Amino acid sequence: MTSAPKKAMWPLYAAGFTTAFGAHGIAANLGGFSEDAVTSLLVLGGLLALYDGAEVLLKPIFGSLADRIGGKPVLLGGLIAFAPASTLYAVADSPGWLWAARLGQGAAASAFSPAASAMVARLNPAAKRGRAFGGYGFYKSIGYTLGPLLGGVLVWAGGLRLLFTVMALCAAAVAVWAALAVPAVPPLPRKRQTVADLARRLADRSFLAPTAALAAATAALSVGVGFLPVTGAAAGLGTVATGAAVSVLAATAAVVQPWAGRALDAGRLSTPTGLLGGLLVTAAGLGAATLPGLTGILTAAALIGAGTGLITPLGFAALAASTPEERLGQTMGSAELGRELGDAGGPLLVAGVATASTLAFGYTALAVLLAMAPILVFAIRPLRASISRGKA
Repeated sequence: MTSAPKKAMWPLYAAGFTTAFGAHGIAANLGGFSEDAVTSLLVLGGLLALYDGAEVLLKPIFGSLADRIGGKPVLLGGLIAFAPASTLYAVADSPGWLWAARLGQGAAASAFSPAASAMVARLNPAAKRGRAFGGYGFYKSIGYTLGPLLGGVLVWAGGLRLLFTVMALCAAAVAVWAALAVPAVPPLPRKRQTVADLARRLADRSFLAPTAALAAATAALSVGVGFLPVTGAAAGLGTVATGAAVSVLAATAAVVQPWAGRALDAGRLSTPTGLLGGLLVTAAGLGAATLPGLTGILTAAALIGAGTGLITPLGFAALAASTPEERLGQTMGSAELGRELGDAGGPLLVAGVATASTLAFGYTALAVLLAMAPILVFAIRPLRASISRGKA
């Protein structure tokens, strides 16, 4: 396998940005201040769950489809479907179509997100996958960071309809770009796989350990974004200070991911060490969230961002290295499912514990789980040298 030209990787990075921007840009502004904003908390919760629920159910299916027919058709199909799904509400402007649009967006993202991850692996030799996944994670983090801000500006300027219109244009533009720049990657011959074979492969430590680390990182990231502003408000801090804390978290994660990927490819960082360090740093960040004042919040944001930035590219590179190339889509889709469960489970755990006691105990509960998670990392079988040092 030869290294993919840079022009082939940029549309994949743009697809990662699109799914992150679509998830957070709209979710953060559904309950905003425009005339068409959602005013019922029950409806808001349902719309948020609809998008995530579609991803949980469909990502493994579309990942397997990418293995069967090739990643590019699934990538393009998902991006193309995302555009009309977004257009639904922009044109119809009614509550019923908002539900349909959000469901369509979630289903479309379920297609192009795992397909893009699989193609990042297929288009790069093992020696460069750390850098490739670091770049992919960087642009997803930019989408998560800028999504709420840019989405808020668009909603302020023209309501939710304008935001959905921009999302449709963004997906259509990336689809055209990918069609022109991303080479077709034909599906590889595959041995017949039974349900038992799939279960054994997904139960293997080489899949479970990186996926558990990715899920833990996503849980901590979601908790940091959602609950650090609550902690700041309780401490009497204003929205500027709490917003800055969330920005520090996202920006740190974005900066660390490319560095971690390059260090992995260069042999300066091994996968088990990186995952272990990332989990412990993230746990320390959650612990720092229990400290009073702005110092505790900013420290927590920086540590959570650094820990998740370490885990994300290393986890995906480990999955790619331990998976037969003809099953990469299926593995990436299943790993994305694990991340979605962490995205939902982390806030639920913290909120449940905080309801029974205090938010500080909620942070502590998740920190303890993450500190225990390295047991899984130590259980990783010795991975191929291509993970830590890389082989073309």
